[in-house]
Amino acid sequence: MTNNPDLTELAAGFTALHTPARPLALANAWDVASARVVEAAGAPAVATTSAGVAWSLGSPDGDSLARDRALDLIARVAAAVSVPVTADIESGFGADPAAVAETVAGVLAAGAVGINIEDGTRAAAEHAERIAAARSAADSAGVPLYINARIDTYLKGLGDPGPAARLDETLARAAAYLRAGATGVFVPGVTDPATVARLAQGIDAPLNVLVGPGAPSVAELGALGVARVSLGSWVAEAAYAVVRRTAEELVAGGTYGPLADSLPYRELNSLLQG
Repeated sequence: MTNNPDLTELAAGFTALHTPARPLALANAWDVASARVVEAAGAPAVATTSAGVAWSLGSPDGDSLARDRALDLIARVAAAVSVPVTADIESGFGADPAAVAETVAGVLAAGAVGINIEDGTRAAAEHAERIAAARSAADSAGVPLYINARIDTYLKGLGDPGPAARLDETLARAAAYLRAGATGVFVPGVTDPATVARLAQGIDAPLNVLVGPGAPSVAELGALGVARVSLGSWVAEAAYAVVRRTAEELVAGGTYGPLADSLPYRELNSLLQG
């Protein structure tokens, strides 16, 4: 075991941030500049968005980005901020559990102390093996890595569409992933209070949900039992929307309205100095 005291302390501190009393609210970053902006806003941790990272590096989201490019980005973000970093590693950047373990070793070497790993359309048993491999790699490094097991039953409409059946499938997957070594459970694609409350009651670990326009507030979700909320790719999407609106207005009318609320040059530049 090659225990890293600094990472161990960061990982423990990151885990402690997950509480419904004050849910961890994450505005996901995709590069060093966005990570510095998030940290400067007072965030106690920085999370990456796999979609935003992939887009910024010229790849589509969804297991298309090469692992070495993703790890390089994680390392640069982790080196740029003083708060804990958790990295979205999609489904693990590998075809099998052994490859997932290699990815996790790389994530820890890059300085991150948490990961999101998604099941997508994989069978629960197969994904549980991947989570177990991730946990084993973290244990070998002596770091209590926060493994956030993403369950895509709601996001991708998997399985029986009936509300009761989908809830049962989600809870069953959550239990399997926790047994395999997950620390928390991420269920994107659902924000209605009744379902979120049932998920929080049925999952014996911190619950993370994906939020955006129209979702309940962080405080309201905390009252339902949610310990972590994430904006996912929403922030990156909003940033690229500004690019499109600006370009369209410039081309069509020769004006610059969307730039009125820009972050001042000096302020942004100062975040990247030193």
